[in-house]
Amino acid sequence: MGDDGLDVPAADPVPAALSPAPEAARDGGASEPVLQVVDADLGYGELQVVFGVSLHVDPGELVGLVGGNGSGKSTILRAVSGMIRPWRGRVVLAGEDVTGLTPHELALRGLAHVPMGRQLFPDMTVEENLSLGAYLKPARARRREGFAAVYELFPDLYDKRRAPAGALSGGQQQMVAIGRALMLHPRVLIMDEPSLGLAPLLVREVMGVIRRVSATGLPILLVEQNVRQVLKVSDRTYVLENGRLVLEGPSSELLGHPTIARAYLGI
Repeated sequence: MGDDGLDVPAADPVPAALSPAPEAARDGGASEPVLQVVDADLGYGELQVVFGVSLHVDPGELVGLVGGNGSGKSTILRAVSGMIRPWRGRVVLAGEDVTGLTPHELALRGLAHVPMGRQLFPDMTVEENLSLGAYLKPARARRREGFAAVYELFPDLYDKRRAPAGALSGGQQQMVAIGRALMLHPRVLIMDEPSLGLAPLLVREVMGVIRRVSATGLPILLVEQNVRQVLKVSDRTYVLENGRLVLEGPSSELLGHPTIARAYLGI
């Protein structure tokens, strides 16, 4: 059975330890978005690939960003995480304009990025890979707490913590990548194609994990090609085509939208 026929499992109880570091905590009870991309033009060299895109993630939200290959989804994440600088527009993190800051500076401010393809060190153990997420001083001080939270969320990783990461299944490797990001105790998590290359049953498992992480209150921006699964787990979704936003709204409403049904769900 294909991915589209899979339901995402109900979220289990979540670890209490998955909370932002004090340095990354939000000020007061303000309701401003925790992450914003404002009127961004993005590209590489002389090639523009994203045109005037604006999006936001509110506190506690799981927001999807979907589209086909080459639509510009990953380019937006690269700009958010400081790997490329916007040609025009701004990136705002918890009210601070962070446009042009380096990935290191953004990590210090509580932005964690789960990259496409997992990007693990296959010959290092699971625990060694996880520990890299706690490299920065604020997270390093909470490393024991971080391990406890990640292993509660992913019990299989505790059993395999001494095994080389390259010996794990694709789904387990994706859990390591997510766990490594959570070791930062981030204020916002961005994820690039976490289901890439996974079998349908593992996609279902990973999407269930993402929903569990979201249930802790951690804001998430989730980039995916698996449109149906994103619409099932997310609160709101943006749809990107050829570098431009063409739809946005509550995911429950977009699931029945004729454009989504025709272009992405094969209906």
